[in-house]
Order: sequence, then C-alpha cells, then structure tokens
Amino acid sequence: MAMPVPSEGATPALISSSTAQAIRDALIDEERAEFEQRFADEMAEAARTLDLSGVLNILSEFRRIAEITRLQGAEVHRQMLDTAGRLLRDEDVPTIPGHVRKTQINARLGR
Repeated sequence: MAMPVPSEGATPALISSSTAQAIRDALIDEERAEFEQRFADEMAEAARTLDLSGVLNILSEFRRIAEITRLQGAEVHRQMLDTAGRLLRDEDVPTIPGHVRKTQINARLGR
C-alpha cells in the first residue's frame, strides 16, 4: 500500500511544539547545550541500533523543562535552578513557612 504524499505547502504531522527544534528553542542557554549533546548522542545510538526510545526519552524529558520555562519565564526558571543548586550545596536558602505561602496564595485568589 502506497503512503499518501502530502500536498505542496502542507505541514508534516510531526511538526509541533514537541519537535527537537521547538524544544531546543524554548530552553535557556544553560540547558540548551546539555539538550543538544544528549540528543546528538541518542540520535547516533538510534542510527546504530534502529531504536528510537532513547531519543524519545530525551525529547520527553526536555519537553517538560521547556514547557515549565515557557510558563514561568526564563528568569524565574534560572532563579529556580540557582535555588536548587544552592540547596544541593547545602547553602542556606531563605524559605517561607507553608502557612504564610498558603495565605499569600489565597489572597491572590481572592479567598
């Protein structure tokens, strides 16, 4: 059975926010290089083994990061990475008690 040929100008079905390029473009510089390297490594492995599962795993992992970055903005994402790094280095990181944060959230929601 012959595969249908898309008409000229039609967008292929695989073009979406899940493509490697769209994911790469949504990442901040600090994460883009890691994505590019890991994606290239997995693509090389896929070419050798004909198994795309590693490529799909990288796309899935970094798609979540890209979506969070888009929703929160690059600067907030960088601040989160900085805070996580400080916590991993056992540095003192100021925190807000849960009940105070809950009050702030409720105030924003008008409750």
